[in-house]
Amino acid sequence: MKRNKDTIENTYDTVAKEYAEEFSDEHEKKPKDREMLARFARDIEGKIPVWDFGCGPGQTTKYLHDLGVEISGMDISEGMLKQARSLYPDIHFQKGDLLDLECEDDSIAGVVSFYSIVHFTQEQVGTAFSEVFRVLRPGGMFLFSYHIGAETIHIDTFLNHDIDVDFMFFTNDFIEGCLERCGFEGIECIERSPYPGVEYQSRRAYVFALKPVV
Repeated sequence: MKRNKDTIENTYDTVAKEYAEEFSDEHEKKPKDREMLARFARDIEGKIPVWDFGCGPGQTTKYLHDLGVEISGMDISEGMLKQARSLYPDIHFQKGDLLDLECEDDSIAGVVSFYSIVHFTQEQVGTAFSEVFRVLRPGGMFLFSYHIGAETIHIDTFLNHDIDVDFMFFTNDFIEGCLERCGFEGIECIERSPYPGVEYQSRRAYVFALKPVV
């Protein structure tokens, strides 16, 4: 079943306040997150524009902003964006859909997207990667993360709210093949084990990929 845009938007509108309270400092608890984001910040230094797609309440956007990256955030949920704008008024946030980006071709220097594909089918992951590839400039960098596996987990309660969404896991082979078919190169997949007591206990992957320079 394909992701239902309205369902996802409504879900995150519903949990936005609690989500922001729960996850605003999540990178402080996750050293690998900090390492990967610091690497991204070093590699993208001085290049603009940079976007955080699927930014939620803006915790990753803010972290990179504090590392000196001139970055904006985009999310499908207006509720999440309301939280982000309230928490980080100095950062630009706007509404948008990773499956249909309102950005010009070859217009963005770098994209970060942490766990933004968790509600996508495999077909939709391909669409999202194609959209990121389209909007990146030649030489542009893409950093994203996901849960490793082959299962789909249905969630009906989250942060004390009743919801109705599926969370998708993906194998590394699928992700790397999908990126290659879209045209990315320099693909590097970095795995880690889950942090006990900090997050859902699934293996995680961070991926760096580049749009080739013609």
